[in-house]
Amino acid sequence: MQWSLFVLIMMGQCSFCLCRFYHYHFVKENKTWKDAQIYCKKNYTDLAKVFDMTDVKRLNDSASNQNEAWIGLYNKSSVNRTWFWSLPGVEFNDSETKWRGDEPNDKASPENCVVANSGNKWNDDPCNEKYPFVCYNETNQNQFYFINESKNWLEAQSCCREQYTDLVSGQLNDSEFKTKIKSGENEDFWIGLFRDTWRWSDGSNLSFRSWDPMQFQNEDGKKCAMTMSNGKWSSDNCNKTKPFFCYDNEVILIKKNKTWEQALTYCRKNHRELVSITDPQKQGWVAEIAKGAETTHVWTGLRYTCTLGFWFWVSDETVLYKNWELQGEMDECDMSGAMKTGGEHTWSKKDASMEFNFICTKY
Repeated sequence: MQWSLFVLIMMGQCSFCLCRFYHYHFVKENKTWKDAQIYCKKNYTDLAKVFDMTDVKRLNDSASNQNEAWIGLYNKSSVNRTWFWSLPGVEFNDSETKWRGDEPNDKASPENCVVANSGNKWNDDPCNEKYPFVCYNETNQNQFYFINESKNWLEAQSCCREQYTDLVSGQLNDSEFKTKIKSGENEDFWIGLFRDTWRWSDGSNLSFRSWDPMQFQNEDGKKCAMTMSNGKWSSDNCNKTKPFFCYDNEVILIKKNKTWEQALTYCRKNHRELVSITDPQKQGWVAEIAKGAETTHVWTGLRYTCTLGFWFWVSDETVLYKNWELQGEMDECDMSGAMKTGGEHTWSKKDASMEFNFICTKY
């Protein structure tokens, strides 16, 4: 890359840093879920969607412990049930399943939660059954904890989130996990896999749920989700009127095929900047948006400087968090970073003259 281009990039809006790529807005007006959705789409992006437990706290704090308020989750009972991992940002891969025999068979219908055994074989089971469970703690060297207490799936999930990070999700090939589950002596235990027909208003496929084990009502007449004063969720009749949460997205997918430099110029002219992905949460949020692209990859604000020999974000943020795919090629001049729009949404080193869709920050 020419030194002049490097200077041009770094003269962009460098000091701006978003903690998260979206804001919540609490609206005190009482509306039905549908009218709340219309209001949010008109004034912001949509009814609120939630990525993780940090967002649960953000909602609760912004509403001053409001008892009930609509969010953008609703029961789309006409669609097929979809499998999700409980841990935010971990996508379910059907090719990596470990089902026993004829499982999943939905024998007791509905069997929407999954238990495993010490051989790491799975079967679906009703979520109100009680089993021990395995928690995952990403803040303590990715450790696993076998909890030898019988709880239903929602209770197990709440326990793991309160004391650790979440139910074990997607880490089932980890050697430490395999060692830990042998202490279960072949008994079944809950893992973080579940399925449902609940979907987000904006069409995204985020897996996070925060149902209150004591209050959740998955009944025919209660198809819209709401927050409660404790931050947990329940559901109610969508025609009831309540205050609600909207969200405003600060990143946008541009479905135009451009080179990296053309994408950079477009973002700076029409929005703010090519997106910088500096932590796992931002990775998960951008990955969800990238699914709507019309190309195999989307450009990000990641660029390699041949002159200085390092990768950098055009927003001037340090490249500490990384999500590169496994590849053997060396770093070369005129390379930029693109995210895969499918699979695990890893980053690829691409020639900057290639043309892809791209993602901009808006503010």
